Amino acid sequence: MIFCVESDKSFYEASVDLGEVLLRLGFVVRQADDEGEALRNKGLACDEDLQVFAVAVPRLSEALLAVDMRLGLALPWRISVLTEDGVTRLGFLRPTALLPALSALPAVRPLAEEFEARLRQAVEEAR
Repeated sequence: MIFCVESDKSFYEASVDLGEVLLRLGFVVRQADDEGEALRNKGLACDEDLQVFAVAVPRLSEALLAVDMRLGLALPWRISVLTEDGVTRLGFLRPTALLPALSALPAVRPLAEEFEARLRQAVEEAR
């Protein structure tokens, strides 16, 4: 269900690099939120860092919505850079696990596979 890899980069480096890789690979970054900082700014305890990118690939989004509009409930997709015990990680929820659970139509699986492959490529290049 989760694809997550470790990075030797700092949280900041991995976040910047992921943003650049996403754009180069044709993703649209709809939003990037520093959730860890947002919690700390509210006075809440958060010892780790978490940057969440809301992303889309317009052609794939169009194709998914043409199959089943309810798949829009999962869009835009989230891809994150986070720290756990000082280790930087990059990850996302796997489209091949989630999208077929939202729609059993056969056309969903190949689109989910393509989307997941592109997300993996972005993570691997940014790590």
